[in-house]
Amino acid sequence: MYLAGVGLFATIVLHLASIIKIPFEHYGKVFFLAAGVFVVWLPTVLVSTKLTKDFKQKDFWKAAMRGCPPWLKKLAYVCFGYAAFNFIYMIIVGPNKDSVSTARFVSGHLLPFYSAALATLYSAIHVDEIDNARRCKNGHPVSPSAKYCEECGAPVIEIENKFSANNRFN
Repeated sequence: MYLAGVGLFATIVLHLASIIKIPFEHYGKVFFLAAGVFVVWLPTVLVSTKLTKDFKQKDFWKAAMRGCPPWLKKLAYVCFGYAAFNFIYMIIVGPNKDSVSTARFVSGHLLPFYSAALATLYSAIHVDEIDNARRCKNGHPVSPSAKYCEECGAPVIEIENKFSANNRFN
């Protein structure tokens, strides 16, 4: 998780530097960040498989990131959207062979991978707190994807957790 956070931070810094075209001799080393994605992505895939096993495929990201704070989920979604925008922008602007354009193109693609890895790995650490708090209106514990109690059929009551709307750190 920490490696994903460091990778995301380094990618954001490199990407911003390439957008404003700051002279920087190490733009060519963006491929080290690309290699770093594989270091964090393999554990992310393994962890997300475990986190989503009880959920439908359409709820994959909701299930994988259910243990992380809303701001981290939003960051991941924004990074995905921005990567699409950056890709289209780079196509419209046209190919450029300089290292600044290459760094912008590659780092723009790395943002969603590092942010999703950070959110998913953070979620894996904290998901038990969320899942163990889920109960039906009669107090029975329920599975993470249940809408109704498996024991009595009563609806699940979503209780506030540390990431609820009343938490001032959201």
